[in-house]
Amino acid sequence: MLLDASLGFETPLEQVPEIARAVEAAGVAALWTAETSHDPFLPLALAAEHTERLALGTAIAVAFTRSPVALASTAWDLSRLSRGRFMLGLGSQVRAHVERRFGMPWSGRPVAQMREYVAVLRAAWAAWQQAKRPSFRGEFYRFTLMSPFFDPGPIDHPAVPIYLAGVGPGMTRLAGEVADGLIVHPLHSRAWLEDVVLPAVAEGARAEGRRVTIAGSVILATTDDGIAGARRAIGFYASTPTYRPVLEHHGWGSVADELAGHARHARWDEMTSLVTDEMLGTFAVVTERDPRAALERHCDGLIDRAAPYQAFGSGPWSALLA
Repeated sequence: MLLDASLGFETPLEQVPEIARAVEAAGVAALWTAETSHDPFLPLALAAEHTERLALGTAIAVAFTRSPVALASTAWDLSRLSRGRFMLGLGSQVRAHVERRFGMPWSGRPVAQMREYVAVLRAAWAAWQQAKRPSFRGEFYRFTLMSPFFDPGPIDHPAVPIYLAGVGPGMTRLAGEVADGLIVHPLHSRAWLEDVVLPAVAEGARAEGRRVTIAGSVILATTDDGIAGARRAIGFYASTPTYRPVLEHHGWGSVADELAGHARHARWDEMTSLVTDEMLGTFAVVTERDPRAALERHCDGLIDRAAPYQAFGSGPWSALLA
């Protein structure tokens, strides 16, 4: 298992170089950013400039709020700047956020749309690297024009790895078919991965004869404050209907419904009371000693690279790096 790290959601850009250097010095394999309250790409440009070996990725950037060719250009520049260390992690997000937070249309067919999205990304990179005329015509996207003025040209590291975030069997199967990796959502359990996620990835990968890397953010708690934070994270994510199947897999569908009701009425502080000790132990790694060993047991045979669900430097990081 590779040990990765996440950049804090609220990290100011001016702090990124120092944090990135510290992450690399600690021997961590990769630093991931998320699209929450800040752009996920700008910090990685700074991190690339101030590190030499650290892999850098988005976990995730929202795909359907961006043109795939515009995003292909951003990824191309980051791969050039980082000398091949950039990994493009994409997610579809849910309809409410795409339509109401980003003001973009929702197709209603995210798996089919993501398949085309990845194809357009690769078509753009082929156009720039191999001077191939684009000729993609799909249901959701059309990419048939690339004049020399807008062509950034070839780079030394054109094979940008694409990771897709997936929860259910449709998107996870697609990751197996078309992506280099799958990003597992923090709200997961070993049973969910074993029974639902990994079989779907394997099914998609077998069709193409591919090997897919499984990356995941893992909720890890080693103190009372950490446990309280883990309950908040589980309650928040489990209140989203998209993640109801994860709870339902363990017989907690009614709890997901209650949490969704709290979310609809903005009763965020009441969610943690519904997260039982059994749920906590299922969806989080809770340990007072040797957190790295506990994290490795959780990931064993399932997750290839794991990032604790805490910003680098917070929570149990000192013990993880000992």
